[in-house]
This record gives sequence, structure tokens and C-alpha cells, in this order.
Amino acid sequence: MSMSPSDSTKNVLQMSVDGDEPPRAYVVEDSAVGGAGEIPIIDVGVFLPSSSPEPEVLDSELGKLRSALSKEGCFQAIGHGVSIELLNKLRDFAKEFFELPEQEKLKYSPSDENNKFEGYGNDIVVSEKQVLDWNYRLFLCVFPDDSRNLNLWPQTPKAFRETLNEYVDNVKLMMEVMYKAIAKSLNIDEDSFSSQLGDRSLMNVRVNFYPTCSRPNLVLGVKAHTDGSALTVLLQDKQMEGLQVLIDEKWITVPVLPHALVVNVGDQMQIMSNGILKSPLHRAVTNSEKMRISVALFHIPEVEREIGAVDGLVDEERPKKYKSIKNYGAINYECYQKGSVPLDTLKI
Repeated sequence: MSMSPSDSTKNVLQMSVDGDEPPRAYVVEDSAVGGAGEIPIIDVGVFLPSSSPEPEVLDSELGKLRSALSKEGCFQAIGHGVSIELLNKLRDFAKEFFELPEQEKLKYSPSDENNKFEGYGNDIVVSEKQVLDWNYRLFLCVFPDDSRNLNLWPQTPKAFRETLNEYVDNVKLMMEVMYKAIAKSLNIDEDSFSSQLGDRSLMNVRVNFYPTCSRPNLVLGVKAHTDGSALTVLLQDKQMEGLQVLIDEKWITVPVLPHALVVNVGDQMQIMSNGILKSPLHRAVTNSEKMRISVALFHIPEVEREIGAVDGLVDEERPKKYKSIKNYGAINYECYQKGSVPLDTLKI
């Protein structure tokens, strides 16, 4: 069962413009209010091969990295090597795309009944009890190159494809460095995680658009969830906050740092780390003042590659916590829409 992209988009956009009361399908019953807070800021530049930090500086950042990913499950990455000019260009192009006339955006809606995730649209409805998210998205497979469905890649704005390609190439390099650094922080071989991902691991981009909402206290841009990825990198809006992470049972709003990228652990990294690293519960809130955009990049192991706890992280004191699994994504999305926890299905 799925919503028609044109109908659902028209309804929400019109409600946003007119300031209408959101329908019950969008109302979250237990939408606890979040508050101000901080998540760790880490200079990932010290992990780059071109960097030669003093040993104590490297050890300090590795310690901060392990602490952040085991407690909060996320951090703000600075020194990542992606220029602020490129970040702002991608933000601007994302905003321009969602400002296009509706008929132009609908050219990039999926027409294949077997592939409803890619392209422009919004929620796929898998349950009548599902709470709908107040957003629209452009979802694209970006790696490997032969997985790209280029007819769903916008041709307007004109430089969008070129800019997205450059951004993906930059973040891919950063992720390769991060997997090694995370392994080092856990005192295991630096290839322990990357070797499980496979040569044809997947990278998907989701460009998010959050219209204004008249009842932000009742409606979420994206309901609470964990990511089914290994790692996720998020480019936030350069002005409007909206990402919240559950830390110590409290929703914390992640501050906007225009030059930073938010990195968070996904479920598959939690499995590979044998539960040492935390895939954080997070959500996107709405606001009544201004539209917001963000760009998420998800890195996912090869579908047919089995992932499981790294041997060096399993012992008598910390036995294996999760079953090994192939194609984790197959259970992740449906669990998310039904409000259940995918990792719970794999606990030993």
C-alpha cells in the first residue's frame, strides 16, 4: 500500500501554506519536547593520512571518538576536508530543487512498482496505523556507479548532479578514514570494519525537505528511528535546527554548525562492534517559522555480505550480542514504519 506522491505532496504543501491543522495521520501521540544540548565535536582532520599529529593529540581524539560513539552514538565532524563552499552549494541546490513547480519535481518520482524508494516523494505506507512524516525527499542511489538510476537525478538545478557527485566523492574518502579511526579507537585491526563492508558497499543519499507546520508540538518531520546503515553522515541546514538525538532519555537538539558534518553510528555498526558502539535513536522536528533542508548519506554493506561482531570484540566477558545477518535493510524499513526496533529481532 502506498500513497500517491502527487496527492500526498499537494496535501502537505497546501496545509503548510495555509497553516491548516494537520490530519490525525501525522499526529505523534508521545512527541516529548526536546531541549538544548551539545554533542561532541571532533576534529577528524587528525585521522587523515596527510596529517601528522603529535601522538598525544591523536590519542586524545581517538579517545573522544570512542567515547562519543559509545555514549551519544554521534558527533559533529570538523576538519573533514569538505569545503564550506561545496557544502553551501549543495544546500542551495537542494533548496532550489524543492522550490521547483510540483509538475517538474514529479518527473523524478518512481514509476517502477518494485522500486518505490528512489526518486522524489514521501512516505511509503506499510501499515494503516503508521504515523506519517511531515517531509518530502529525494532519495538516490549514488554508489556503486552502476547502481545509479540517472533518470531520477534532477537536471534542474543544472549543476546539481556535478555538485552531488563531488560531495559524495569527498564524503566517501572521509568515511574510509573514519572506519580505520574507529577501529583504532577500539584497539582492533584498522580494517576490521571496512573488510566486512565489501568492495561494492552501497551509498544512498536522501535530500530532505521539511515544510513549515502549524502544530510542531504534535507533528514530526521524521519520527524517532535508528539508521540501518553502518555509518550515516548528515549535512544540516545552515540556519534552522531540527535534528534531535535521544541522550540519557532526553531529546537533545543538535546545534547547527554550518561547516560541520554530523556522523552517527548505524545499526550495522552496532552489530559489528558487538554493541560497544551505539546506534542512536534520533528524529527530525518541525517548526512553524521556516522551511528546512538536510542531506543524509547512508553507507551500507553489500547486500549479500554477512556482517557480524568483529572477533576481537567478542570474549567471555562480552559474548556475542547479535546474530550475524545478510541484507539487514530488508527488515529495517518495515520495522521503522511499524514502530518496532529492528536490532531487537537479532538479539541472542
